[in-house]
Amino acid sequence: MRVTPAATRLPPMPVAPHTLVEELESKFQRLETDFHRAYWESQIDATPEKGQQRAELELELRRVKGDPAALTAVRAALEQQLHDPILRRQLEVLRLSLLGNQMTEEQRTEIVELSSAVEGDFASFRPVVDGQALSDNEIEEVLATSNDVELRKRTWEASKEIGDVVAERIRELARARNRAAHDAGFADYYRMSLEMQEMSEEWLFDTLDEVEELTEKPFRHWKSQLDDSLKKRFGVGEIYPWHYSDPFFQSVPPEAKISLDEELKGTDARELAEKTFAGWGIDLSKVLENSDLYPRERKCQHAFCLDIDRSAQDVRILANIVPGERWVEVTLHECGHAAYDVMIRRQIPYLLRRAAHTFVTEAIALLCGRLLRDVGWLVEVAGVEASRVDAKAARLRASNAGQSLMFARWVLVMAHFERLLYSDPEGDLDAEWWSLVQRLQLVTPPPGRTAPDWAAKIHIAVSPVYYHNYLLGEILASQLTSIIDAQCGGLAGVRDAGELLIDRVFKPGSVLRWDSLIEEAIGAPFSPRDFVAGLAL
Repeated sequence: MRVTPAATRLPPMPVAPHTLVEELESKFQRLETDFHRAYWESQIDATPEKGQQRAELELELRRVKGDPAALTAVRAALEQQLHDPILRRQLEVLRLSLLGNQMTEEQRTEIVELSSAVEGDFASFRPVVDGQALSDNEIEEVLATSNDVELRKRTWEASKEIGDVVAERIRELARARNRAAHDAGFADYYRMSLEMQEMSEEWLFDTLDEVEELTEKPFRHWKSQLDDSLKKRFGVGEIYPWHYSDPFFQSVPPEAKISLDEELKGTDARELAEKTFAGWGIDLSKVLENSDLYPRERKCQHAFCLDIDRSAQDVRILANIVPGERWVEVTLHECGHAAYDVMIRRQIPYLLRRAAHTFVTEAIALLCGRLLRDVGWLVEVAGVEASRVDAKAARLRASNAGQSLMFARWVLVMAHFERLLYSDPEGDLDAEWWSLVQRLQLVTPPPGRTAPDWAAKIHIAVSPVYYHNYLLGEILASQLTSIIDAQCGGLAGVRDAGELLIDRVFKPGSVLRWDSLIEEAIGAPFSPRDFVAGLAL
């Protein structure tokens, strides 16, 4: 049911802080739940009708959160002397949410409609190669296995075709988001988004610069070895993007990793995930029953976890599981998000009944995805013979280090590019993209290519100013691994490790800011030290 603007207005001010919080919380909870249900439906069956319903509900939610009177009231409440830290934290969360949605009705409508249309295109688009429409899984299969260089090139180019379809609308999205940010007093949408995430631009890029400096030498060494092996495989003197097994060079190619497809043949990704989390005392059976885990037409080809109503009773995972290690890892990753959502204390108020920060839940998901290459997990959970795992143990560690190096450099590309996008949406983004890819990933640009290849990455359009959270999550996952190893003796199948995560990370929700939560959970501030230490090849 559509809520009219009049129905969302607050009663005459002033309002007692706790009354204000209760009223806004009730409105947000109802609208967010309705939106999440519509979003889910639009992703499991990407029809124009469902996309339109999702867009309308998102628009209404943003309209309610954009109420300027509510923001004024929340700011006034925060200026009062408040003795309840939970109440103050709720008001601060409300302030950030309301501030991020202050815009005109025209701006709001434009942003939602553009974003929904772009996401709908990504969900339904299938490029054609040699007369055959290919899914993302099929594109990755060609790039992972084919030795036909010309076929690889055609397939890689096809994987970028969606960029031509959506690029101009993504630029327009950036312009529209910037206009709203300017009106709210920010230099651009990128800077505004970081403030909404309780993160300073200076702190973030100091961290990214440190990671860039520390990974430069080991990544260059690892990449040169990879390229040498690819030159031999394909009999070429120069390596281009289509020689790698991933369209964006963000995951380790077969040449640089140890495949576990044979060891995991015949296993069920869902069963392995359920068993993994049960070992930590976390029951995900209901989550998996509510989920949509296998590929079909008109379904989003990616993967995500969605907490519908923050009740712990309706957390869902969308995936596209096919046989092989990749989707075992993805399933473990998404189940990490689900475990976090399920285990937050229900007594916490709705506004704080969520992860402490996006990158904190990403850290848990990445921690769980890494289990795929954990020796203990392979033996104790996946049931692989210990002798087979031992024979690959050293190479698994090297593969893990390579993946972390590779992914860190890829995230640097995304973070720097998004800052450029919002700094100047009119710039030569095609050239800027390849300049960053060449500098940070050491990938040679295709000769003479001028195309919006940057726009083929869905996150740029529909998850703006988000990607840096993956790298911050990797860093925190390494810190958590160190503390778990020291205090629990390991992660896979160790009940104490599960209890540590539940008690110190999951249960508190976002009662504390992310930096305070991390210090309390691990006894030290956020730092890339443990992450970089794990990159030794």
